[in-house]
Amino acid sequence: MNTDRLRTQRPLPLVLSMGIPMAFSMLINALYNIVDGYFVAKMSEQAMTAVSLVFPLQYAASAAAIGTGVGISSAVSFYLGAGEQTHADDAASVGLTLSIFHGILATILLPLLGRPFLRSFTQDAVVIGYGTRYLSLVMSCTLAMQLQLVYEKLFQSVGKMKIPVVCLAMGCLSNIILDPILIFGLGPFPQLGIDGAAWATNFGTVLSLVLYLVCSRRGRLPLVLSLRRGIKNLSLAGRIYLVGIPAALSLSLQSVMVALLNGILASFGEDGVFVLGVYYKLQSFLYLTASGIVQGIRPPVAYSYGAGDAKRVRSIYVTAALVNFLLMCIGTLLCLFFPEVLFSPFTSRREVLALGSRALRLICLGFPVSALSVTAAGTLEGLGEGFSSFVISFLRCVGLLVPLAFFLSRLLGTDGVFAAFPAAEGVTAVFSFFVMRHSLARAERLFPSNVTARSRQDI
Repeated sequence: MNTDRLRTQRPLPLVLSMGIPMAFSMLINALYNIVDGYFVAKMSEQAMTAVSLVFPLQYAASAAAIGTGVGISSAVSFYLGAGEQTHADDAASVGLTLSIFHGILATILLPLLGRPFLRSFTQDAVVIGYGTRYLSLVMSCTLAMQLQLVYEKLFQSVGKMKIPVVCLAMGCLSNIILDPILIFGLGPFPQLGIDGAAWATNFGTVLSLVLYLVCSRRGRLPLVLSLRRGIKNLSLAGRIYLVGIPAALSLSLQSVMVALLNGILASFGEDGVFVLGVYYKLQSFLYLTASGIVQGIRPPVAYSYGAGDAKRVRSIYVTAALVNFLLMCIGTLLCLFFPEVLFSPFTSRREVLALGSRALRLICLGFPVSALSVTAAGTLEGLGEGFSSFVISFLRCVGLLVPLAFFLSRLLGTDGVFAAFPAAEGVTAVFSFFVMRHSLARAERLFPSNVTARSRQDI
């Protein structure tokens, strides 16, 4: 079984072999989002506005699915590490059952919210029409999206990282290919407009799910999944939600942060809002890579914790933190020495280019220390400490950053908002250090080296 390497492989090769495929898959997903937006924008500005406005509702469904998946992955890896295959199968089955329920609920409710949600932002009848149509079509495939993400996390939980990469890549690539064909009606296909964008997205989702099911049926997933088993063991839902709900909330913090910072920046003019938007496009490639490393270490952390090997948990965490630190240092050097090169593709206005360059030089000072917080949050999820992980994410994104941005903006103007980033990262890193020290010390007290995994299974 592939879980053998979760137990025996040295920390650095394990972190790289688990994390790099996930980082690659997240970069593919980022590329899909950019290309998808490009083709929709080519259709019309109103179509792009509509898709952008309904994105938070789509993101809510995705956040719920990803959060649940993180909880499932943590539980399954923990039980596998404890040598409890039956409990691992039960947790996987419960996760599958919960995801079906979430998918059906989202399919019914979210399209009903579409029109009133859009009307709270615009009175343009064309935009509202585009948005409600697109949302209803995309949400019709929510169940497939939920199941796709569950299988992604299940394969990760048993250490099979290449399968999710291939399945996600095939879905994203098919979407990219079908977007122009279905939107503009190329070749024998009719011109479907906004409907074509929705159907391309749905096809990519279903294709990914089908590939996961094929891999699972061919024995690539060493877990037994059963809806009857899932319903019978719903008591395990509490363990899944204990990690899953904080993970889902953490995913939502980014959108809250951007909205609040935009409100602060808007009081100084639109240039700051533009600069913040460009920064988030640029930083996504850096932080998505770091996030891939973090996703990769969750299964071995949970597995080692279930096996009672607290020292291995510490080694994996420290190794991943160092990898992310080096990655962030590279990002810092690029932003310090080449900010204009990075920013110039987005604007030709000298004053905006100067503001963007200052912003990158200020924000990047927090990159290296953020490696500690980002890695700690993922490690805590692997340990089943979802609330502690959420607190770290909340401090980074909202709890410290927004108040500091408001205060510093009164002193330094727009630059003060960007100076708040490294300040918030520094304080959060110190907090994360003490939280991780406490959690790792607790794990070592719970699991002394002379206790067998079998006797520890119910701790």
